[in-house]
Parts: sequence; structure tokens; C-alpha cells
Amino acid sequence: MPATSVTPVPCLSAPSKVLPLVIGMALLAVLSLPALAYQSDDAPRASQRPASVGAADDEDETDRLIVKYRSAENRQDLSVRSRDGLRVAGNRAGLQLERVRGHADGGHVVKANRRLKIAELRRLAQDLRNGDNDIEYVEPDRLMQAQVMPNDPQIGTQWHYTEAAAGIRAPQAWDKSTGSGVRVAVIDTGVRRHADLAANLLPGYDFITDTKIANDGTARDTDPVDPGDWRGAGECGTGSVAANSSWHGTHVAGTIAAVSNNGVGVAGVAYGAKVVPVRVLGKCGGYTSDIADAITWASGGSVTGVPANPYPAKVLNLSLGGVGACDVTTQTAINGARSRGAVVVVAAGNATADAARYTPASCTGVIVVSAVGRTGAIASYSNFGANVDVAAPGGDGSYTVLSTLNSGTSKPGSDSYAGYRGTSMATPHVAGIVALMLARNAALTPDQVEARLKTSAAARGFPVSCAQCGVGIVDASAAIDAALGVTPTPTPTPTPVPTTTTVAEVEPNDTLAAPQVITGTVVTVNANVASLSDLDHFKFTIGAGKTLVLTLQPGPNSDLDLQVFNSAGTMVSQSNNGTGTADSVSLLNSGTAAITVTAKTVYYSGNVGATGGAYTLKASQ
Repeated sequence: MPATSVTPVPCLSAPSKVLPLVIGMALLAVLSLPALAYQSDDAPRASQRPASVGAADDEDETDRLIVKYRSAENRQDLSVRSRDGLRVAGNRAGLQLERVRGHADGGHVVKANRRLKIAELRRLAQDLRNGDNDIEYVEPDRLMQAQVMPNDPQIGTQWHYTEAAAGIRAPQAWDKSTGSGVRVAVIDTGVRRHADLAANLLPGYDFITDTKIANDGTARDTDPVDPGDWRGAGECGTGSVAANSSWHGTHVAGTIAAVSNNGVGVAGVAYGAKVVPVRVLGKCGGYTSDIADAITWASGGSVTGVPANPYPAKVLNLSLGGVGACDVTTQTAINGARSRGAVVVVAAGNATADAARYTPASCTGVIVVSAVGRTGAIASYSNFGANVDVAAPGGDGSYTVLSTLNSGTSKPGSDSYAGYRGTSMATPHVAGIVALMLARNAALTPDQVEARLKTSAAARGFPVSCAQCGVGIVDASAAIDAALGVTPTPTPTPTPVPTTTTVAEVEPNDTLAAPQVITGTVVTVNANVASLSDLDHFKFTIGAGKTLVLTLQPGPNSDLDLQVFNSAGTMVSQSNNGTGTADSVSLLNSGTAAITVTAKTVYYSGNVGATGGAYTLKASQ
């Protein structure tokens, strides 16, 4: 392709009308999202009154308990007396309880023959404690979910590294550190061996014990490759919705350590570091007991029945969470990881609520990360609260975090790239920065890393007021300086992100030869398909080295397609998603001179006319 040509950057767009790709994961709920008290985006977040944890417990379900006994006889296996106690308590509740396995903390995973609300399991736990004085604690073995927002791919550049308002200032940091020699564990859905990531992947482990959740035909094994976490309606509990595979761990791992300087794709925050993939989330999420064992193993601890980790990680990334205060099992695992020198970085959550109501964000000794959008304001979905430590770019509105992904809607397809939004995307930015810090000063303790990271972020602050969303937005360059003992200096207020210009469609624009010319950095065109034969054309100029992102949003009952042509009239990109679904393309001008392209809106099916045929075409570069 010539130097001045247009190069499409892959997005999560559907390959055909038959199966459009729609990412629709639940955010934090174990099986379904609890009813939370939301308020408008312009209300002060510090004044929000969160719903009670008890109410959320009524929404969650699981079929497992974690039971820890005091006596040595019950540490490796259960005595006859303790097994009888489980049977009797189960009978009283109309359940069959059986021991599934032990876990790294010396406790036991106990499975019921059906799922119960968390509140019901708490009552069962109390009954167990009342009947056996040897029990140290009992708690539900919750299912955690990946912290990703539903995604419409709309951005094709890594603004989250470079921009003054909310970017982490990675280019300045890369002059000082690339994370070389540091290992980061991504405790998530596993990874795909993406061509832009594989060189930085180390052997990992699959900790999922339930074969239905594992979705790969096996339970725990040495293969952390993600087979996909798609699910059908009702498959993850009453009322749960269908969802395509998220490839969440691959996206997170790419933000941390995608290969750089290879002439393709994206760069990771710490592209000199290595990723240890640890699989804990599958279809419907992942159990607390599996996640706790993964935390132990990833940091170099011993887990019964699992080979020793040959590559202990100094940084653990947990872009996952569930409703409820930090449980003993998770806190014990985190304490153990910290005692082995590992820094634990976790997502604040995506429910626009107090992070103290979610785990592991409510655990002690972790770095809790909230998300900001491109303007530097807290993201509309992000959790907040007194226990949030720092903020990082997670995307908001039409701006997303671009990283490695897979094109498969259920089973794996080809390598791809896509933009996601969520505190899941903010968290790996921080984990990557911690790797940059440790590469320059490996002697730092977890507490010292957190303190110096927060000092550097506080010096930067926020470009707009942000109550209870951390001390500031992380600054990779300043964090490395802080790791080396250099006192950070306050940074000036950044230049605001360009505002959106809105223009109306002007007819006639029915041919490639006579398109409507659109100018501006960020533009929204309000247009409509007036009739079945109406074809709308819009001409854009792409600056040298710039990327133009176009997103066509039809009405809920219309199916419109987006095609893009170069100045010679040759189609260079297209997107053909289904009814009501946005089409998006990303176009890079790799040359040294500006070029022009023309976007064409094509009617496929649905409503037409001034109202029914209305749509928007958003453009940014």
C-alpha cells in the first residue's frame, strides 16, 4: 500500500448481517446487576447514598461456600464429624452439601446442589457455625465478573497514553523505563496468543475448577488460553442475558504489555515487561476461591495440587469484582501476595457507586483505580469513594481504550484490535506504570510503590473537579521519578479536549462527485435517509499522520451501512452491522501530506424519512 494510502484499523464490527458483534457483559454483578441508586452525571458523587449491601446480596447467586476450620484434623480433609455437620445443616435447608476441594488458605470449598441467593447462603453459613465450634469462618464463594463496560468501538488511537488532559504521559516515561525484567500477572479470562502480544507472554495457569465455567472441556490445567466466555440467555441464572465472548484478558494484557516497535498494532504501557496469564474468569464469571488461589500462585505462593509458579509476578492486575465487602478468603490471599512483595492493583468497579461496596476494591493493601474519560473527568460509569487511590484513563462516551482483542463472537477468530470502556481498562494502565517503576527500583515494597505512585498522581491532580475518585490521574513519567526518589513538581492545567461541532446534512449529496464537505476536529453530522433511494456522501480531510474515526449511529429500527472511498473512488473500508447498531471505521493517513476520503451512508432496511430515517455520523481525528 502506498505511503499516502488509507489503512483501516480493525474495530469490533460485524463481518456480516447474520451475526453482528455486540459486547454486552454484566459489569460487576455476580449473575445479574443489582438494583443500584443512580444519580445524574452532573450531581456531586460524594453526596450519593449507595444502596445497602444487603439489597445487593438479594440479587446475587452462587452454589458454593468457603469453610475454614481451626483444628489440624480438618485442614487437609474433613473429619467424619464435620462432614456430618455439613450434611445436617444442608438437610435443614433442603440442600445437599458436599466438599469439592481444599484451597491455598487451608479452607474447603463446599458445593450445594443448587444456586442460592447470597443472603440465603449467609443464613446457611450461620447455621453451620452454630453447629460446629471448630469452624473459623464460612463465607459465600462468589462469582466475580470482568470489569468492562458494554462496548461500541469508536476510537482507533491511543489517546490514553499521550493526551495532556487524561493521558498517562507514556512517551515521556518510555525514555526512562519500559518495564524490562518485571513480570505482571493478569488474573482474568486468560489470553489469546495475539501476534502483537505473544512475544511478551510467559507460561501461566488455568485456575477454573468448574468445567461449565471453564468452557474448554477441562478444569484446572497449565493452559491459560481463553476459549471464549460467550453465554446464552438464562445460562448464568434467571434473567441473565446472552453475551458474546469478551476476550477481556487479552484486552487487559495488551494495555499492559503489547509489543512495541514492531511496526504493527498498538503499544503496551510497559512493553518491556512480561505477562503471566492466570485464568480465573470464564462463562458466567469466576469463583472467589479460584481467584484467591490464583492470587496466591501468581505471587509465588504454594497451592495444593498446582505446580509451583516458575515466574512469580511482582505486579498483580485484577480487573474484576463483585458486590459485597472484602471477604476473608480474598483478603488472606492478598495479604500473602503482599508478604511476597507483590503489588496488587484492582478495579474500582463500574456501577457509579461507592467502591467500598465491592470486592476486591474494598480489600486492604490494594491500589484501587477509578476511571476517567478523555476530558479528565470521572467516567460516567466509574465507582468512587474514600478508598479509591488513583484514577487512570478508562474511556467514556465515544472515546475508548484501544488494545488487542479477537474477532470471534463465541469461539476464537482472528487477531483484532478494539476499544473498550471500563475501570477494567483503567486498571492495567496503573499496573503497567507500577512495572515501569519497579524496573527502575526493584527494592520498593508494595507500600512504598503505592505511596510514591499516589504522590506523583497528586502532584498532577485532575483538570476538572473530581470528588472521591483518587488523589489524581496517574502520570507514568512522574511515577518513575518518584520511584527513584525524585520529588514530583505540580503540573500545569492541560489544554481542554476539542469540543464537538454539530452540523446539519445539506442536500444534494447523493454522489461521490458531489459530497457535502465536513470540516473540524470533532464533528457530529445530523442527517437522515429521506427515501429508499437516498444516498448521503460526506467528504473529510485527514491530516498527515492523523487517524480519522467515523461512527454512524442509525435509529433503533433502521439498518444503515458505512462505506469509505479514497479520492480515486475506490472503497477502502466499510462496516455492515445490524439494525440499530453503530457502524465504525478507523482510517490512518500514514503519509506526509493531507488526503481526502468520502463516507457514504447506504440504506439496508428499516425506517426512512425526516424522523424515522434520522441518524448521526460522528467524526474525530
